[in-house]
Amino acid sequence: MFFADSSKKGQRQRYGAGRLSITALGLAQVCSWGTLYYSFPQLAEAMMTEFGWHKSEVYGALTVSLLFSAIAALPIGRAIDAGYGRQVMTLGSFLAGSIFIAGSRLETLWSFYLVFAGIGLLHAATLYEAAFSVIAHRFDAGQAKKHITTLTLWGGFASTVFIPLIEWSLQQGGWRNTMLILGLLNIFVCAVIYSRLPEAGSEYVDTQETAKHKKTKTSSTVNVRWALQQPIFWALLLCFSIFGAAGTTFKFHLYPLLMEKGLTATEVVGIIAVLGPSQVLGRFLLALFPEKISIVNLGIVTAATLPIVFAAFAYLPAVTWMLIPFAIAFGAATGTMTIVKGIAIPELLTQQAYGAINAAMNIPVKLIKAFAPAIAAVLWTIGNNYTGVLIVLMGLGLAAAISFALASKVPSYSHCDVPETAAP
Repeated sequence: MFFADSSKKGQRQRYGAGRLSITALGLAQVCSWGTLYYSFPQLAEAMMTEFGWHKSEVYGALTVSLLFSAIAALPIGRAIDAGYGRQVMTLGSFLAGSIFIAGSRLETLWSFYLVFAGIGLLHAATLYEAAFSVIAHRFDAGQAKKHITTLTLWGGFASTVFIPLIEWSLQQGGWRNTMLILGLLNIFVCAVIYSRLPEAGSEYVDTQETAKHKKTKTSSTVNVRWALQQPIFWALLLCFSIFGAAGTTFKFHLYPLLMEKGLTATEVVGIIAVLGPSQVLGRFLLALFPEKISIVNLGIVTAATLPIVFAAFAYLPAVTWMLIPFAIAFGAATGTMTIVKGIAIPELLTQQAYGAINAAMNIPVKLIKAFAPAIAAVLWTIGNNYTGVLIVLMGLGLAAAISFALASKVPSYSHCDVPETAAP
């Protein structure tokens, strides 16, 4: 079985089985992220070359994809909470694979939009949010935090593995064969692994601490309506929205940006491939010094990295060894921000109703991230180069750092501040 039965086995043996299951889930997440998320820029560039589509037209499909991801997040999250995690993730990967295979035959721009609308819809069923929810339902709070952190370390290598793999496949067999390969990986790797997830039912580890947490959560008057009344909620939403818009835009445009600077495909892939390990590095360093810096100050430092990175890519010459350190800095910043987002709400707002409050914050952030790359594509079309885009991104990075600094001045409230008359 994917997870060992928690009855009749010792604690150490159960945790050992948990490590094996997280390893398998991590492998599936590498494939899910690599195929569904990181593949877009390379596939888009290949199709623009063949069909003569404009960049603004093609990147509109990315906006549609991310919009569908945001729309699907809430209903899919509810299905997983209801105990259908295995079915959701398995079916999601099977459908994603089928869409890639069907997409390998596309000939028109509208069918390209349709393919990536479907892929975006399945982000919510297969990527971090779904996997985190499955883990949270199977482990107590301490073990869940440990396994979620481990899973983010696995996911950080998705771009490192798949960007070179996709580039090699594009050069060897073109984008149609590449989409076939991506589809088969979703069906025969991701769907197979997700199908081994445990059935809903008995908890993997159900400690007294977990039972106490559940009791507190259900009896609390903390909810999304209460969170929306707290200034720190809106301050954090502003911070994460600006950072997300800048980071997502740069990530999805980095491949064509580097090609525009005159680097070879091999050099471009080499620079982009360092992003994954750099994300892992940022998360690892944060784990080593968890008490050395506050969350808000960490957000300021992390966001302040972005304008420096964008300026380097705008004005440094197209020399690989000069650009790689700034690619590493960008990867470390985005990796660190993933952890900041995960712990900002419990540390600055409340530990209760985390899932609902986090979802309420993520939906507008995802919507903003959905439009940002398409707007950047329009800016590129106006200037016919990425210089103007990078200048705008520098401004966004600076605004993100300032917004985190302002967030430190906003009062935060704990669950103790919740009025007894708050609506359920």
